[in-house]
Amino acid sequence: MFNRNRFLRRVAAIASISLVAGCSLLSDDNADGKGAIVVGTTSAPSTLDPAGAWDGSWELYRNIFQTLLAYPNGATTPQPDAAQSCAFTDSSSRTYRCKLRAGLKFSDGDPLTAGAVKHSIDRIRTINAPGGPAGLLGSLDRVQVLGDREVVFHLNQPDATFPFVLATPAMSIVDPDDYPAGSLRKDDDVRGSGPYKLQSYEDDKQAVLVANGNYKGFAERNNDQVTIRYFQDSASMVAALRAKRIDVTYRGLAADDIVALQRQGTSDLQLVDGAGTDISYLVFNPKDPWAKQPAVRRAVAQIVDRGAIAHKVYKDTVDPLYSMVPKGLTGHATGFFDDYGDPSVPKARKMLGDVGIHQPVPLTFWYTTDRYGSETALMFRELKRELDDSGLFTITLKSRPWKSYVVGYQRGEYPVFGRGWSPDFPDADNFIAPFVGDHNALGTPYPVKEITGKLLPHSRAESDRAQTVKDMERAQQIMVNDARLIPLWQGRQYVAASDDISGGEQSLDPSTIMMMWMLHRKTSW
Repeated sequence: MFNRNRFLRRVAAIASISLVAGCSLLSDDNADGKGAIVVGTTSAPSTLDPAGAWDGSWELYRNIFQTLLAYPNGATTPQPDAAQSCAFTDSSSRTYRCKLRAGLKFSDGDPLTAGAVKHSIDRIRTINAPGGPAGLLGSLDRVQVLGDREVVFHLNQPDATFPFVLATPAMSIVDPDDYPAGSLRKDDDVRGSGPYKLQSYEDDKQAVLVANGNYKGFAERNNDQVTIRYFQDSASMVAALRAKRIDVTYRGLAADDIVALQRQGTSDLQLVDGAGTDISYLVFNPKDPWAKQPAVRRAVAQIVDRGAIAHKVYKDTVDPLYSMVPKGLTGHATGFFDDYGDPSVPKARKMLGDVGIHQPVPLTFWYTTDRYGSETALMFRELKRELDDSGLFTITLKSRPWKSYVVGYQRGEYPVFGRGWSPDFPDADNFIAPFVGDHNALGTPYPVKEITGKLLPHSRAESDRAQTVKDMERAQQIMVNDARLIPLWQGRQYVAASDDISGGEQSLDPSTIMMMWMLHRKTSW
C-alpha cells in the first residue's frame, strides 16, 4: 500500500553520470565543516525515480539504492549485493533465481523483502515511462516471489545478459510503501537501502549523501558523507577545484580545461586519464522527409570528418569512432571506416546523384546545451561547416536545455539530433539493443528484424560472450548499411583531483559509475 504521508516527506539528492573515470581526488579543508568528500559535476539527474530514468540519474541510484547484483571493486561480472546468491537454474538461461540477504532494511527501517523486488521490477514495465528503462526488460516474462527472500525471474527467451540487466541502477529496489505501482513519484523524497541515504537536495545545486546505518551489502564505506555539487559548465567547476571548494571533478571537464591541467604539472592537482566506453553519435529521424532517405544519411556519413572533430574540437581528448560498439569491447568492428574510408565529397555527391538528388539537402541538426560538455555546440558547428562546405547540404543548428531536449526527441520533433551513451553494462549487446526496435532508448523507432528477431536472441543464448562476436559484427554492419545512427567519437575518462583523497582508482564500476564509498581522505586513514 502506498503511504501518502511518507511520500510527501522531502529528503532527496543526486549524483551524476559518467564520461570520466577514476583516480585520486582533491582536498577541501572545510568540506561543509563535516569532512565530506565534495564531488563536482556538470550533470544533474533528470528524475529521482528509478522507474523513470535510463540516463545519468543512475549515478545517484548506485549510491543510495541497492540492486540484487552489482560490481564490487575489481569485478567485471555482476556479483551479489542485495542478493545473497543468484543463478540460472536451467540450462537454457530462461529461469533466474535470487535469494536475498537476511535482515535487509530500507534506510527508514522498513523491511526489504522479495515482494519489494517484484514491486520494483513490475512497476518499471507498468509505468513504461518515456525515456525510462522498460526496454531493458524485453526478455522478462514475469517475476515470481517465493516467501520473503526468494525471487524467480521467468524469461520469455534465453538471455545470458539478464544478470547484467539486474545489476544496472535502473533495477534499484524501492519500498512499495513509498513508490506507487502505476506512476512515478513527483516529489524529491528518496528512500533506498544502499550505502548512503540522501540527507538533503537542492535542485541543480547540490546533493548531500550520508551513511546509511541499515545498509547490508558488499560495499565498505571509506567515508561517512559525500556532497555532490552541480555546475553549469567546466570553467566554473575547475575554478572551484582550484579554489578547493570541491575535492574532485568527476564529469564534464572541457577539452581546454583537460589540456590546461595536463600542462600545469602542479603537485597539488592531478589528472588521471583512462580508457572509456562513452560514445557520441547522430540520430536520424525516419519521419523527416530528408533524414528518412538512406542516400542522404550515407552521404552525411561519407562527409563527416571524425578526426577533425577529435582534434580541432576536443583537442585529442576523445578518439574517432567508426562503430556504435566502442573499442575495448568484445565484438567491436570498424564498419564506418571500412565502408566509407576517409571523408570524400565526390563519393557523397555520387551517392546523392544516384537517387536523383542534385540540389543541397536541407537538414536541421539539434543538440542539447547542458548535457554532454561545453564542446557540444562547437562540435555541431564543425559538423555544419563540413557539410555546408561540401555544397551538398544546408545545415541549420538548433539547441535546447536537456530537460526540454529530451521531450522534443521523444516526440519525434528533430530531423537529426545528437546523443551520447554510457553503457548500462560492459557488453557489445548494450550498444546495439537499446537503439533498435519500435520502443528504444532514443524515442525514435528503428525496426530491424534481423537484429531484434535473430542476432540478439541468438547471442543472448550464449553464456560465453566471446562466442557472440559474429552476431555482434553482423548487427554492426546492418547499422552501417542503414546509417540511421552515425557514431562520432569515443570518450576517455578524466578525473581531476588533489593528492589528499584516495580511492578514485577503485571507485568506478565497469559502467564507469562512481562508487562514492571508495573515496577517502589520506590524512584520515
